[in-house]
Amino acid sequence: MKAKMTAKIHDLAQKTGEFLAQKGWVLVTAESCTGGWVAQAITSIPGSSTWFDRGFVTYSNQAKEEMLGVKASTLERHGAVSEETVKEMAKGALLNSHGDVSIAITGIAGPTGGSPAKPVGTVWLGWSNKQGTRAMKQLFSGDRQSIREQAVIAALAGLIEINQ
Repeated sequence: MKAKMTAKIHDLAQKTGEFLAQKGWVLVTAESCTGGWVAQAITSIPGSSTWFDRGFVTYSNQAKEEMLGVKASTLERHGAVSEETVKEMAKGALLNSHGDVSIAITGIAGPTGGSPAKPVGTVWLGWSNKQGTRAMKQLFSGDRQSIREQAVIAALAGLIEINQ
C-alpha cells in the first residue's frame, strides 16, 4: 500500500507540473500537517523550478501568523484546523510569494490531537488563485503516515480539478 501511495504522489506531482507548465502558472505551497510533503513531491520532478516558487511549512500557529498573515483572531475563533484558517493560509502563500496558484493544508494527522468535533484524520485543503479561494474538508482514516499521504494526494488532485 505504501509503495502504491508514493507512486501515486509522484504521478500526481508530474501531472501537476505538466498542468502548471501548460497554464504558465507558478505554484506555492503552505503546509502544516504534511510538513512540506507537497513541496517535496513537486520538487522531485525535473524542471519544477520553472513552475514552483516556494513552500511554507507553518506547523505552529505563530508560523501561520508570521509567514502567511493568518489572523490571530481566526486561529482563536476557529482553530488551526478550519476552513477559515486554510483559506487564509492559501491567500497568504500567494501574497508572500511570486506564485499564481497555491495549495494549503492543515489538519490532525494523529495519533493524538483529535476531539469529537475534529477527530484525527480531519484535514482542510485550500487552493487559491487570482479568481478566488476554495476549501474542502476531508476525513481520512489510517495511521499518521497514511493520513498525511492521503492529504498530499487530495491536495495535488484538487489543484488540477479546481483549475481545469
